[in-house]
Amino acid sequence: MNGAETLPAAPPSRLRQALRAHPAAAVAGCLLLVIAVACVVGPWLLPHGPDALDWDHFAEPPGIAHGHYLGTDSLGRDILARTLSGGQISLAVGLVATLVSLVIGVTWGAVAGYVGGRVDSIMMRIVDVLYALPFMFFVILLMVFFGRHLILIFVAIGAINWLDMARIVRGQTLALKQQAFIDAARIGGSSGARILLRHIVPNLLGVVAVYVTLTIPQVMLFESFLSFLGLGVQEPQASWGSLVNEGAREMQLAPWALLAPASMLALTLFCFNFLGDGLRDALDPRDG
Repeated sequence: MNGAETLPAAPPSRLRQALRAHPAAAVAGCLLLVIAVACVVGPWLLPHGPDALDWDHFAEPPGIAHGHYLGTDSLGRDILARTLSGGQISLAVGLVATLVSLVIGVTWGAVAGYVGGRVDSIMMRIVDVLYALPFMFFVILLMVFFGRHLILIFVAIGAINWLDMARIVRGQTLALKQQAFIDAARIGGSSGARILLRHIVPNLLGVVAVYVTLTIPQVMLFESFLSFLGLGVQEPQASWGSLVNEGAREMQLAPWALLAPASMLALTLFCFNFLGDGLRDALDPRDG
């Protein structure tokens, strides 16, 4: 066994077989792709923009007569256009904030697990202390003191979601560093940083990929909750959370203004969860 050896990753054929065995995961992946493309391209193809006001059709129910396929809100804005446009923000928050938590969590957990000893103890006690902080209150304070900027939402949510990732990665790293191919890499003269980058981190990708599919909906729900409280995305921008907040206020006058963004948010969250189940089984080495 040479120093360059790593644990075998799930081949594409195995991934395809696992997705065939879990049709819900395959359908979820296709639906997510359709939702993402619709959110990016859809607002450009619709006859009404997300911020355009139709003075002749306030709180109009869904229909095709005037091009408002999902109706309008109390200000005459097209619900479908606003829902697709809001999906851009919600998906971007989910992806970017998850990327932030991914970078911090994987780095922190891999270093703590591989170095071990006192360094591991100190790093994980820091994680324990951070777990005890009321992060919802912390993010709300950030929004109040530094303004409700979209970039701040990305960073703030991502910076508080890395703790679970760090613990999971640390546990996997502790198991991986006991493997024979890690000993072979050490004997071959590989440095600690090289072992982390070439051997530890690549073999964490399966677990990380599964956890990412669970983190993205968690982040999206967190952003939706902030927007529902009025502390997230602000006008003229909109996310699914802020649209749900607006729709809840107009529920008696125009219930479709609530149903459209709420349905899209729920469908997206379900898709990520089903996709995560499929990836978990596909990348589980015990099923080889």
